[in-house]
Order: sequence, then structure tokens, then C-alpha cells
Amino acid sequence: MIGKIVKGKSFKGCVSYVLGKEDAMLLDRQGVLNTDTKAIINSFYMQSLMNPNLAKSVGHIPLSYSKEDEHRLTDSFMVQLAKEYMQAMKIENTQFIIVRHHNTDNPHCHIVFNRVNNEGKTISDKNDRYRNEKVCKKLKDKYN
Repeated sequence: MIGKIVKGKSFKGCVSYVLGKEDAMLLDRQGVLNTDTKAIINSFYMQSLMNPNLAKSVGHIPLSYSKEDEHRLTDSFMVQLAKEYMQAMKIENTQFIIVRHHNTDNPHCHIVFNRVNNEGKTISDKNDRYRNEKVCKKLKDKYN
């Protein structure tokens, strides 16, 4: 399992990318309207207005897995792994979507989340690259 942390300014660009792939499957969501892509983008954007001083409110984490594990990675198991990852990274009490892609050899999903939590506070990115490495290793060891 490999996670890559990306922070950005545009929910429109990020959400359009992850949901715009031909094979994209929205596996799970929290705190966003699910009528269409535009509604999801607007949901994220409206919450980000609670903390206008945060320049990069978009959190985007692709989680990629080994091709050898493809048979184990059902949609529900991928959601479970993504949620465990978010909890360990302290990405909680905020909006998110989990989207699966099938456009590469390696199974992978994308987590898009609002760095402005439900109370308007910033989800910390302090040492996030180090924590990402640690959490990925922990989950890899846990699930072999």
C-alpha cells in the first residue's frame, strides 16, 4: 500500500478528475450531496468557506495497492482500508469521498477530503508525509 498526499485549492479540479474517469466508482461518501459531481463540489466548497484563511483546503490521497492483492481488494475492503487510513491519519469529522479507479494495472482508490472540518477548524498536515509512511506500513503489516 502506497499513499501519496496532495493538497490543493480547487475542489472542482480534483473531484472532476476522480469522478470523471470512465471507470470511476464512488464507493463511499460523507457530508456531501450525492446528486451529481457539481453537487459534491459545491458541498466541499461551502464547507471550506468556514475557514477562508486556509489557502489549500483540498486533501487528495491516492492509495495504491500491489497487483498481487487485486483478488482481495473488493470494493468494501478498499473502503475499510481507506477509512482505517483516514482515522490513523486523523482525517476525521470532515467531508470525504472515496472513489475507485480501474485505469491502471495496480488497484487503487482516491480519497478526496475537506481540510476544513465540520467545525471550521483546519485538519493538520503537520508531518503528514512521515505519518503517511508510518500508517501505510502499519496497514500493510496488519493485512499482510
